[in-house]
Amino acid sequence: MKKITSFEINHLDLLPGVYVSRLDPVGDQWVTTLDIRMKAPNREPVINNGELHAMEHLGATFLRNHPAHSEDILYFGPMGCRTGFYLLLKGDWSSRKALPLVTELFKFMADFDEEVPGAAARDCGNYLDMNLPMAKYEANKFYTEVLTQIKDENLEYPE
Repeated sequence: MKKITSFEINHLDLLPGVYVSRLDPVGDQWVTTLDIRMKAPNREPVINNGELHAMEHLGATFLRNHPAHSEDILYFGPMGCRTGFYLLLKGDWSSRKALPLVTELFKFMADFDEEVPGAAARDCGNYLDMNLPMAKYEANKFYTEVLTQIKDENLEYPE
């Protein structure tokens, strides 16, 4: 069976950053899949489920309510490997074009100090598995260590 494109990326050299994973035509439009890689794969501990789940709720709520980009948001969710998130956007986006939105998102999560949206039995299938303090820690770590001092190597996949 042929490997999918994301398995062709050299994860041994991949750094935390924001990458265009895919650009797919859908009818007469484009869908951009962003790889928001928070952890260096296979070299850093992954994000635990509780904080990943809280970040998913915060991120999806923030993005789908964004005053300028709510119509561009198709999906925000965690990677199975727990090293980051995928963000699917309408249109043809570059990593640099998406960087302000991603930076705003992670600053929002790092500073969030209310009840996690949708963290109730009626709203979520696993509402008890949330860790807001650690979600804030992980978001702030990515925001301060990567997003605020981004380099080209954090925006383009390694060869």
